[in-house]
Amino acid sequence: MALDLTADQKDLGRANAANVLSELSRRGFMKSLAIGAGGGAAVSAASYFGYTGFGDKPVRTALIGAGDEGGILVGEHNPDFLRFVAVADIRPSNQKRILNGDPKVPLRKGFKKVYGELEANKIKITHSYEEILADPSIEAVVIALPLHLHAPVAIKAMEAGKHVLCEKLMAWNIRQCKKMIEVAHKTNRILSIGHQRHYSMLYAHASEVLKSGILGDIRHIRAQWHRNNTWPFEWDAMANGALAKEIPQPIYRDGWFNPITQEEYNALNDPKKLQAYGYESVEELIRWRLYNATGGGLMAELGSHQLDACSIFLGKVHPLSVTGVGTKSFYGKNRNDRDSDDHVFVTFEFPGNNYFQKDDTGKTVIRDGKQLLKDKDDVVVVTYSSISTNQFEPYGECVTGSRGTMVVESETSLMLYNEKNPNSKAGAPKATVVSVSGAEKGKPALEASSTWGPAAASASAATQGPAGTTGAPVSRGYREEMEDFAFCIRNWGKDGYANGLKLPRCHGTVAMADAIIALTSNLSMKKRSRIEFDEKWFDPVAIQVPDADQKGRFDSQIFKS
Repeated sequence: MALDLTADQKDLGRANAANVLSELSRRGFMKSLAIGAGGGAAVSAASYFGYTGFGDKPVRTALIGAGDEGGILVGEHNPDFLRFVAVADIRPSNQKRILNGDPKVPLRKGFKKVYGELEANKIKITHSYEEILADPSIEAVVIALPLHLHAPVAIKAMEAGKHVLCEKLMAWNIRQCKKMIEVAHKTNRILSIGHQRHYSMLYAHASEVLKSGILGDIRHIRAQWHRNNTWPFEWDAMANGALAKEIPQPIYRDGWFNPITQEEYNALNDPKKLQAYGYESVEELIRWRLYNATGGGLMAELGSHQLDACSIFLGKVHPLSVTGVGTKSFYGKNRNDRDSDDHVFVTFEFPGNNYFQKDDTGKTVIRDGKQLLKDKDDVVVVTYSSISTNQFEPYGECVTGSRGTMVVESETSLMLYNEKNPNSKAGAPKATVVSVSGAEKGKPALEASSTWGPAAASASAATQGPAGTTGAPVSRGYREEMEDFAFCIRNWGKDGYANGLKLPRCHGTVAMADAIIALTSNLSMKKRSRIEFDEKWFDPVAIQVPDADQKGRFDSQIFKS
């Protein structure tokens, strides 16, 4: 996220983060996040996110969609909370991989490694998700299907009495999101959406830093997820089988343009089956991310993660506007062709702390249905880019404040740096140790020492530090989101919504905001124009949506009278 950070400077940034978090906790500025003395480990994710275990009765769960994301969810889940008893997927290769795992991706462990071969072989494998929904013993489903299937399958599942954890993006259009929320309340079923950053302790620590005010005045966040898909594709026919001759095969290495074998093509090339699941071809089924009718492009698949994080950093506020440019400047005819853009660049305006008028409780003052403004110039600009031809920098977010900078890199590392004070003799920020000084007007501040030198001298302070400040593996939130989902189910009861019982952190209304941000960005890029967000879009019971003219393939089914 920073072009000129050396390995030593990154180590120093992580050590700074550990020191600052520990000091903020000790001084009482982080009461919601207990850090052990001397920078010790944070409280458990379960305690922080408000759930616990519940004995020896895990939730009987089925997985619908056993592809890439489904494999990660299986590999990361805790069998003490969720117990998968069935899987539905129409692709033969996915059925095999969900059992045996994927040696190329360690997170996709497979059921045999998670449960053991004997228990894994007891799991029901089927092509039909309807068969799963008809099983009264199954309490919940985890949906990891292509985007255009999220809403129709989630709605059918809730109507069949199942609680639902659905992968992000929530739905293909915003009307579908609102319908999902409506059905969740009507059926009294829990609806959770898999934006796992809501359950990442790394992002929890980062948010606590920002809440403390220690970085000063935040005016800009830069986020990115860059990849390089320009390298030639090479196929090992001996290891993988013959490629299907009926469809174009990849020219470049590209995870969205997968090779398709003759065996799988023959198994899936059934017009009735394809039509039932909303596909026009086998190619569209397997490479669904490439098509506007089945996917949401780079903003839905990658940008939604980044903007979700930025929104969390800013207090989960809704953006004011978006301006975007999207291009298909690399792919084209006979070059891994697709509908979706291969480069996207978007700029958002978010409200700062003083943008709206607020009452004594901190709530925005609304008059005649409008939020009253206090300072229209108090705006935070968030920029996001996702490109397909260069991977020089890692993905992540960089938050720049008047007194410091915070970098969250690759969902695994948290780094802090101070801004150089021209009145101080301290060295350059990227080589300066920082701590927390006495507070000014009740607020903490970064204090830079005059110590120079390699980060190794100070990095030892981070060996037992908070998430992302050590070399230890960092949970990306998958496990925690599924644990919390199960905990909410076990404590739900007959009238969960009516009684105000605990909902998952990323329930339907929260996740819909993320979908609105991503899909409105797509509209801005399509129209090459600035779009202002309407607060009614974020109201699940309001009829207003940003994409009313975007009709999904299953809308007639979803909105049947």
